[in-house]
Amino acid sequence: MASLIDRIKRFAQGPQGQKARARAEQIARDPRNQAKIRRLLARVRGGGRRH
Repeated sequence: MASLIDRIKRFAQGPQGQKARARAEQIARDPRNQAKIRRLLARVRGGGRRH
């Protein structure tokens, strides 16, 4: 499994990985996406409404 982790590390340090990280950070800053994540976490943690 170490080889898989090494490949992920290499990808993250390369230009494509940096681009992907920048895009993920941009998406994470969007208030609509933050609200979606909060709702999802509430459901997973059991804080959502039950039908």
